[in-house]
Amino acid sequence: MKHEELTRKIIGAAMEVHNHLGNGFQEVVYQRALSIEMNLQGIAHEREKEMPLQYKGYDIGKRRVDFFVEGCIMVEIKAVINLEDVHLAQAMNYLEAYNMEIGLLLNFGAKSLQFKRVHNNKLINKSSNQDNQANHGADNE
Repeated sequence: MKHEELTRKIIGAAMEVHNHLGNGFQEVVYQRALSIEMNLQGIAHEREKEMPLQYKGYDIGKRRVDFFVEGCIMVEIKAVINLEDVHLAQAMNYLEAYNMEIGLLLNFGAKSLQFKRVHNNKLINKSSNQDNQANHGADNE
């Protein structure tokens, strides 16, 4: 899996935060603690990175991503009792909007840390199709 080692490191840092704080705090508390933990573990990241949103090439606003890690992973944090489909859909939409391939959805609100690795299927399918076309083209030569 692409970026598997990095996503494992991020999840490990989130588990460390959850083990120390438990559940019941507001999202911003976990966000601050996770930033500290990622710094301690040497994981380069930007917190609350503001990113532009576009629709057909037109700017339609900005959205802040909870974390943008090492320039390639978007991390969205929640502090709810249970993750729901709407949270997953939100994370997937952000990946598509920011043209990113991989993201993590972390929930600190449950008794144990919940996490989901999310993929931008549009990019993955596009990449696979290009790889298949490239391989097919190479076979014909």
